[in-house]
Amino acid sequence: MLQQTEPVQHPLDQRSFRDILGRFTTGVVLVTAQAAHGPVGMAVNSFTSVSLDPPLVALCAAHTSTTWPDIRAAGSFAVTILGERHAELCRLFSRRGADRFAGRDWAYTRAGHPIPADGLGWLDCEITAIHPTGDHELVVASAAEGALAGPAEPLVFHAGRFRGLLA
Repeated sequence: MLQQTEPVQHPLDQRSFRDILGRFTTGVVLVTAQAAHGPVGMAVNSFTSVSLDPPLVALCAAHTSTTWPDIRAAGSFAVTILGERHAELCRLFSRRGADRFAGRDWAYTRAGHPIPADGLGWLDCEITAIHPTGDHELVVASAAEGALAGPAEPLVFHAGRFRGLLA
């Protein structure tokens, strides 16, 4: 017989909210675009599929992002699904002011967006809707083209750290 107990409750401040959501394991992607001044990109873990018909995805971009305005202005972007070997690349794309595209092999989608040559898969997307939501923008985009790349374990983020999957 299970004994019911009341969960310990705490006020939901910003730190508590982050800690609770940190227990939710997420995948990690790069969002990249060819902007007017050159390639831009950012690491994103708030990414999900929305619809199969039509093929739609969504991501969240912080109002404080210095990269998102360039991607938004481009009107389209590529999403690359990262593998466990991409933890350092993800960290690089999370740092402000870093030269994110130097010293790595890049491929380009037919739309001209840079993607890591060794990603797990990619999608070329066109922004269809942007909804201001709290301190982020919720971005919905249609996926026009994509491909799988090599097989590998995904890069996942849990409790503030990159983790591997257990077989």
